[in-house]
Amino acid sequence: MFHNIISRNDASAAAEVHRNAFNAAFYELGLPFHWDSATYQSVLCEEGERECLCAYLSAHQAHLLTAYDATFLVDAIQLAKTRCYEALTADGCSPAAYINWAELQQCQVGV
Repeated sequence: MFHNIISRNDASAAAEVHRNAFNAAFYELGLPFHWDSATYQSVLCEEGERECLCAYLSAHQAHLLTAYDATFLVDAIQLAKTRCYEALTADGCSPAAYINWAELQQCQVGV
């Protein structure tokens, strides 16, 4: 039973690092959205990361798909997310080392 608790906590910590990497990628690309924990959980799907991103963009950022090809946008997000994830894990990132990307974006635009 104790082993299952550790595994769930490890999975939760890994999910937080992935979520933070997505938010860092959005910030890096200048995309004006942010995934909190609830949004990230709602975006996850069985089909894989590309499909999850496509579904999110179609449902919540459809206006971007009028200016950008969905494949191009998903590729850009995934490339940036991978780079950010590698940087976060290479430095031994912990989910406790949370950066509020939404707040950073607001400061840059003077909100």
